[in-house]
Amino acid sequence: MNDISVKMNKKEWLEIFGAILVLVAALLLPPSIAQISTAVFFVLFAFFKPFQSLVILVPYVIFRTFFIELNPGLKLIGDLITIVVLLRLFLLNTKKFKTWFHFKPFEYFFFAFLIFGAIIGYKNGVSLGAIVFQLRTFGVMYLLYYILSRSELPKNFLVKLAWVTVFSGAVIFIQGIFEKLSMRQLLMPEIWTEKILSSTNFVRVYGMLNNPNSLALVMFFAIGAVFFLRWAYKNNEFKWTFRIAQVAFFGMLLLTLSRGTWISAFVFVLFFMLLSRNWKLLKRIAISFVVAIALIYFPVNWGVSFLQNLGVENTVAPEEISGGISNRFTETFSDDTLELMQESGRMFYIKKGFEVLKDYPITGAGFGTFGGSATLSYDSPIYEEYGIRSDIYGGKNFYSDNQYIQVIAETGAVGVLLFAGFLLAMVWMYWKERKTIFGQYLFGLWFATGVAGFFYNIWELKVYVLFYFILFGIFASMRTMYPMLKLSDYEKQKAE
Repeated sequence: MNDISVKMNKKEWLEIFGAILVLVAALLLPPSIAQISTAVFFVLFAFFKPFQSLVILVPYVIFRTFFIELNPGLKLIGDLITIVVLLRLFLLNTKKFKTWFHFKPFEYFFFAFLIFGAIIGYKNGVSLGAIVFQLRTFGVMYLLYYILSRSELPKNFLVKLAWVTVFSGAVIFIQGIFEKLSMRQLLMPEIWTEKILSSTNFVRVYGMLNNPNSLALVMFFAIGAVFFLRWAYKNNEFKWTFRIAQVAFFGMLLLTLSRGTWISAFVFVLFFMLLSRNWKLLKRIAISFVVAIALIYFPVNWGVSFLQNLGVENTVAPEEISGGISNRFTETFSDDTLELMQESGRMFYIKKGFEVLKDYPITGAGFGTFGGSATLSYDSPIYEEYGIRSDIYGGKNFYSDNQYIQVIAETGAVGVLLFAGFLLAMVWMYWKERKTIFGQYLFGLWFATGVAGFFYNIWELKVYVLFYFILFGIFASMRTMYPMLKLSDYEKQKAE
């Protein structure tokens, strides 16, 4: 990472700010007009400013749920940018046609996994639309890896991504504080404020992602971005800005009360430290964590209690509001929680997943049959057979909240082996670069992702795999793991 530059000119920031301004302005337009106008703008922007458009993907994907809640016409921008940049890569490298097909072992396992799951799903009655939807969910963010890993990147590209992530995190933090103090009444779409939540979920910050777990995962990457910028600006420039951001992001991570993300973050730190032995960094993490509890977590919760005493209320709030860091963990093992998990929660779906495996031990039931993205929008042909009713925990519209049980149920023993090959081939690449900071970071991130898979459908969560594949792609580009392809004219690329 020695060839990283922190130098950026005003033109770069104006281009990024201008593209974000287009997104914000489009919120005010009718959906059909917004869809057409933003499509035209971002197709041109992605073609002529490929690297800048990839940077824009970070705030777009982070705020996508918020954007499309206000204006559904903005939902295709991410796919458009990715496809246009990919097409530009191919158009500029037609003479290097053969190099397009240079792949690493993890990619072959990934492709085989996707093809296998799709064939089995189609064979077992899943609609073609549902299969395409699932393939898109698994594969669209991989395309970012493909593009970045094979491109000679501007030296300040990673720094730009980090800054944009930090700015996005700052917006999320401000909105989250208002959401918490106002008891979900301020700076949120009306339909979100009217959502009825349980007493344990009402105390969590959902943010502009409308999901506390997704918000926590973004904060995890935002914290990493701050630490990276502190390392990049070796002259201590912006020192206090970074310190304040660290504390703020740690505080918001705590306010989400996201147990899965907390555990995954701990695993990341553990494995990163095993390789790096960077005790100074560990000290900074610990200090930021403690200060965040003292200056963000407790004051905000006290502020909520104070405002409640003044008469601030929410008409859809539960009668009894409970929750906190200690309660969040103790309630995990309470009799009521365990019973609910058995009847309609994670344990229920794990049990059902193994029932599916028992009937389809070798191949699974195929994509689009159990607890994945496709089953949120399409009916599964097997739910009725396995007694997964529409009146239980969302019924047809549920995530398995466990990536592994989905892989087991949908692809069986063959899919498990292919998916394991995909994961293990990746970590081997990081292990070979374990003496570099970037390799150590991705090594820790791989283990954190593996643990997160026990709590979320992590490889289907766009906001997570966006960061994962972008960072992995930059890593591969820096290590020149593929024949380099041209994405931008060299002189223009240096300017970007």
